[in-house]
Amino acid sequence: MKKSFLLSAVTSLFLFGALNAVNGQDKMNVLKLKSAKDLHAFFKYTGNDVLLIAGHRGGMIKGFPENSIATFENTLKHTPAFFEIDPRLTKDSVIVLMHDAMLDRTTTGKGKLSDYTYAELKQFKLKDAEGNVTDFPIPTLSEVIEWGRGKTILNLDHKDVPLEMTAALIKKHKADSFVMLTVHKPEEAAFYLKNNPNSTFSAFIKTKAEFEAYQKAGVPFTQLIAYIGPLVKPENQELYSLLNKAGAMAMISAASSYDKLKSAEERKAAYVSIAKDGASIIESDYPIELAEAVKGFIKQDSPKQKFFGKK
Repeated sequence: MKKSFLLSAVTSLFLFGALNAVNGQDKMNVLKLKSAKDLHAFFKYTGNDVLLIAGHRGGMIKGFPENSIATFENTLKHTPAFFEIDPRLTKDSVIVLMHDAMLDRTTTGKGKLSDYTYAELKQFKLKDAEGNVTDFPIPTLSEVIEWGRGKTILNLDHKDVPLEMTAALIKKHKADSFVMLTVHKPEEAAFYLKNNPNSTFSAFIKTKAEFEAYQKAGVPFTQLIAYIGPLVKPENQELYSLLNKAGAMAMISAASSYDKLKSAEERKAAYVSIAKDGASIIESDYPIELAEAVKGFIKQDSPKQKFFGKK
């Protein structure tokens, strides 16, 4: 009888532990931001910052399509991250997520996205990077914003959505604490700042001249991150110095460069080289793989650890 009781107890403990393990895997790494002020503090360069991971279009793993909530959630189960995503307009002016102007590569649809109403797009399913059809639908930007609240940061690339519509949607959702805007020139940033002085940006600043243009326009560097290009190169050092002194983090994106390397070992070496080069943020199509490669560079004693949590 004692033997039976012990066996039952051990079995129960095993099942309890297994259940906890499964639940643990279901938890997401989240970013705890309550205000635009928090978002600015999260991205401000201090010299004692956490190396940040950005998922380009959310990430690209078999079974998980780009620009989809399912992919964002899968990435966050493995690493804290924020996401660069691609808003586009439907025929009836609904903002959805889609990188390409055409549906063919990433969905079961054909032709121009802008030729379809949102109701018509609901018949299509998303494909993963290998072309496999998934069960996931094309999401609206509004759905993604409400999903992202309390979980992550969304960086909206600029495709065909007018700046006015983007600004109005962020205002409608009261989302300036976790939604930021990609801008390609100072004038775009100035427009958003006029609409909302708390706006946060991912700005294309690849040269000293572009840095000076943002400076001249009066765009606060403490309210932006700077995308400085896709490569590790000597010229980066001048930009790191200028940007960091102004309070801005610098980002290198591996999506169009080192992510194309064929082996995981080559990609890991490239990601590490970016971290060593001085970038504060690395963007990748493979954010889970990237996070594992650079985990040794994550400062656990940074005051910014207060923004990281589990949910």
